[in-house]
Amino acid sequence: MKYLIAGLGNIGEEYNGTRHNIGFDIVDHIASEFNISFEQGRHAFYGNFKHKGRNITLIKPTTYMNLSGKAVKYWLNELKIATTNLLVVVDDVALPFGQIRLKDKGSDGGHNGLKSINLELNLTLTSPNYARLRFGIGNDFPRGRQVDYVLGKWSKEEQEQLQERVNIAKDACLSFCTIGTVRTMNQFNNK
Repeated sequence: MKYLIAGLGNIGEEYNGTRHNIGFDIVDHIASEFNISFEQGRHAFYGNFKHKGRNITLIKPTTYMNLSGKAVKYWLNELKIATTNLLVVVDDVALPFGQIRLKDKGSDGGHNGLKSINLELNLTLTSPNYARLRFGIGNDFPRGRQVDYVLGKWSKEEQEQLQERVNIAKDACLSFCTIGTVRTMNQFNNK
């Protein structure tokens, strides 16, 4: 069985450690645990490993968030992986900080990375969809300042809890690949 885990974010030093790059951070954490080095590939940095009989490819798109769909589509096609074995890891302002929520389908929720993926994969709300793991970044920003907040760095209080929360998200990603979406949702959602 082959799986693709796509952590979304933006490349470049200025985006490192920002809330919007939590998808990159979670995928980096998985890579670190399995001693995986990323290589530069088409539209993404990628790395492969085996876990419990599964072949898992991690990608971090180099297309910037708003064009993430190009990378996801390319790697799904290149590796011949069905969308049912795709997990996209993204930030979510609608969830409290550190809360994770796995879903097997749904709308883009206003997230530009998910919009791009839906567009590239020609998905509608009624078509087969893909799993997404949303990592809550909270919404503690004044009206009209969402972009600054999302592209901003974690607060000191958030940083103190971040590693533990990223570790839980990492476990949820691996669980998705081994026991499937429904059982992983039951085990990790709202944890």
